[in-house]
Amino acid sequence: MLELLLVQNENKALEFKENAKSLMPIIKTVIAFANTAGGNIVIGVQDKKNKVIGVENPLQDEERLASAIVDSIEPLVIPDIQIITFRNRELLIIQVPHLAGPVYLKSSGLERGTYIRVGSTNRAADSETILSLKMLAKNISFDELPCIKASINDLDSKEISTYLSPVFGEITKKQYESLGLITRQHAQQRPTNAGILLFCPDRFRWFPDTAIACVCFADETHEEIIDQQVIHSSLLVAHEVVFAFIRRNTKMRAEIQAGARKDISQYPEKAIREAFINAVVHADYALKGSRIQVSIFSDRIEITNPGSLPYGQTMALALSGVSRMRNRVLGRLFRELKLIEQLGTGLKRILAVYEKIRAKSPLFQEIDTHFRVTLYTADSSTVELTPWEKQLTEKLNHETELSTTEIAKLWKVTTRTARTRLKKMLEMNLINRIATSAKDPQAIFKLK
Repeated sequence: MLELLLVQNENKALEFKENAKSLMPIIKTVIAFANTAGGNIVIGVQDKKNKVIGVENPLQDEERLASAIVDSIEPLVIPDIQIITFRNRELLIIQVPHLAGPVYLKSSGLERGTYIRVGSTNRAADSETILSLKMLAKNISFDELPCIKASINDLDSKEISTYLSPVFGEITKKQYESLGLITRQHAQQRPTNAGILLFCPDRFRWFPDTAIACVCFADETHEEIIDQQVIHSSLLVAHEVVFAFIRRNTKMRAEIQAGARKDISQYPEKAIREAFINAVVHADYALKGSRIQVSIFSDRIEITNPGSLPYGQTMALALSGVSRMRNRVLGRLFRELKLIEQLGTGLKRILAVYEKIRAKSPLFQEIDTHFRVTLYTADSSTVELTPWEKQLTEKLNHETELSTTEIAKLWKVTTRTARTRLKKMLEMNLINRIATSAKDPQAIFKLK
C-alpha cells in the first residue's frame, strides 16, 4: 500500500507530512478527509519532493495523534494508524474513513470548524457546504428538496405527461410525489428542485445558471472563438441540441464497408452522449455562477459540469462503476426514460468506447469544484511503443519490479542511458518510480 501512495502526488485523498510536531494541520486534514471521501495521511515524507525521511519516535507520535484526534473532533472519528517500515525508515499512515458528517473541530464549532478536501488542499466549509453535508447524513439529495417560493402551478403538467406517460402510463398529480416532482413542506405541497429543473417552463427564475454553454475554438487554445451557442432547452432534450452543435463544428469522414458508404464522426457519438448526460445528471445545481460547458477544440472536446465528485466518491470508485448519485430524482427519471442505461456505468462505457476504437484514452478530472471529461478525436491513436519500451513492460509483467541497474542490464545499455529512457516512460505514464528521493540509487520501477 505504501508504495502505491509514494508514487502519487498529494490529492483529494492523500496528504504527506514531514513529521507530527504540529498536530492541528493533521487534525484539520483528518476532518477534511472524513467529510469528503476518506483518505490517507503519510507522516515522514517531505510533501514537495515525496522524499521519505521517516519519523524519529513513531510509537510516541502514534499515541499523541490518536489522543488528539479523539479529543479534538466531533463526531467521533477513529482512523486506522499504522507504523510502516520502508528502507529502514519508519513512517506513520493514518487511514481516515469517510463519514456522514458534518465532522468538525470541537474548539471552533460546526460553523467555523468544518473542513472539506478540494484537490490537494483543505478548505473551510461555507454554510451551503455544511448544509450539503447535513443532507448527506440524512440521505437526502439536493433535487429532492422543495424549491422555496415555487408552487405546483409552476410545473407544466402537459410536459410531464408528454415525457413520462409513455413510461409510467397516465400521470395524475397524485403521482407527482412518488415521482419526486413534488414534496411536502410544513403540510404544504411544493415542487422539488428536480420538478422545477425538468418541468418548469421558467426554471431560470430559480436556477439562472442552468443554460448550457457551447463554444468552438479555432485550434487547441482558447484564443479564437469561431462558433458559440447558449442552449435554453429542457434538460431532457438539451443533449439533442448539443449534439447538433458538435456535429456542425466537427468533421465526418467516409468509409466504404461491405460496398456501402458509412460516415464516421470525428468523435465517437456514444461517448459524447454518455459524457454530456452524465454532466446533466451529476451537476451541482446548488452552485451559483457556474453552468455546464461544452468546449470544442481542434484536438478534443471538454465537457465540464459544476460540482466535483459527490461526497464519499473517489475517482477510482467512479471508474470502477460504483454509483453515488448527487441528484437522485434526475438519475431515476433519466434512467426510466432510457437516457442513461445503468447508474454508475457511464464513465466505464466511455472508456470502453475508446478502447474499442484504439484512440487516445479520455481524461477525467476534478478541477476545484467542477468535474471535466475530455474526449479526444477518434483518430488519435495510442502511442506505439519502441522495442525497448515493449521489452521492459513485458519483463515487468513477470518480475513486478526492477531497479535501474537491472533494467540497464536488460537493455544492455549504461545506467545513464537507462535513466534517460526511464524518464521518458515516466512522462508517458507507462511506469511508476518508487523511491525515497529524486536521486535515490535504490529506486525501483513498476508498471502503472
